[in-house]
Amino acid sequence: MVDEWKKARIEEVAEKVGMGPFGSSIKVETFVPKGIPVISGQHLHGTRLEDKEYNFISLEHGEKLKNANVFRGDIIFTHAGNIGQAAYIPETSKYERYIISQRQFYMRCDKTKVLPGFVTRYFKTAEGRHKLLANASSVGVPSLARPVSYLRTIEIPIPPLHEQKTITKIFDAFDDKIELNRRMNQTLEAIAQAIFKSWFIDAIQSGLPKGWRKGPILELAKLMSGGTPKTNRKEYWDGDILWASAKDVSQCGQTFLVTTERTITTKGLDESTTQMIPAFCTVVVARGATTGRMILFGRNMAMNQTCYALATTTGTPFALYCMIRHEMSDLVQSAHGSVFDTITTSTFASQNIALPPKELLQQFEQTVTALFQRALTNTEESRTLATLRDTLLPKLISGELRVKDAEKFSRAG
Repeated sequence: MVDEWKKARIEEVAEKVGMGPFGSSIKVETFVPKGIPVISGQHLHGTRLEDKEYNFISLEHGEKLKNANVFRGDIIFTHAGNIGQAAYIPETSKYERYIISQRQFYMRCDKTKVLPGFVTRYFKTAEGRHKLLANASSVGVPSLARPVSYLRTIEIPIPPLHEQKTITKIFDAFDDKIELNRRMNQTLEAIAQAIFKSWFIDAIQSGLPKGWRKGPILELAKLMSGGTPKTNRKEYWDGDILWASAKDVSQCGQTFLVTTERTITTKGLDESTTQMIPAFCTVVVARGATTGRMILFGRNMAMNQTCYALATTTGTPFALYCMIRHEMSDLVQSAHGSVFDTITTSTFASQNIALPPKELLQQFEQTVTALFQRALTNTEESRTLATLRDTLLPKLISGELRVKDAEKFSRAG
């Protein structure tokens, strides 16, 4: 089947390939409350543009930067910093018109020849990513040399349009289900946090109720730290133990973390300062640009030294998570650091908060456990779907697997 597919250079199937504006064209002082949303790297983690919070520039400013305006169907790439990102703007996007930043460039497909969903997913395969990064430089800030002119020369497979549509439909089904689970989890956590506010925050508006006291959160939790096995010891890495970093915690976007970018071996665990963190511990990024980001571990896993884990000592892990979530902004404000805020052991030890009776914590735990367990089930399901999707992707994009044989996976998803 792969022999039946034609190949073509991007310049042959694109209506336009364009660059983002000069760095001085979009600055903090040019942002306005509403207007044209500015796409940044945080919006490009998936295959489709993620409509998260945006900065905006005025319509007048956007008109002056017309060549950097992008619309539904356009594919956005990153050429500096976190290079290799590729995501297209779906027809269901929140806005009709966006503007890309100075670290991005874009492709507008000739839809009589190729579809954005297919092209974007090609660049998610190992082959497509290798081609996209072939002229990358790692000196200083990682970057792609001559990104626009180079992208035009890349050759990609061109299946018949009906097959591109089917392939896109299959992977959209996976992504839609994963996105549905993500939104459901946001709702589940919001419900749990609303219950927490009703039980604990509203209860102390007029002072501490009987049985409550002031004290540090460490009266309810054990603080655990992490570490990194030596990176030059191959026998420490690529094992069966999940090993989380601040990046894993920060980019998870979920209540639970169930997979990580890297893994370590038992030898790496035993011969380094890292330690096994039990499932349902609350994990907080302690330093760096994402200080204060937090997550619940959905599995037993190790972590590096940029994070702290808090394990409940009252048998109420979800109550502890909700409490830390509520207190996190104050914890970050009390943190210190020369460049970034840094949360230390003393941050947790010195911050006095309202501590409810253990019995009330346990009642709350019983109330919200089903919500968190459902969120964990959704997260595990999404991980399974993502693994299946990523296994099918190179086989379908290359033509190794026939579309008709893969459609059943979409129906199953």
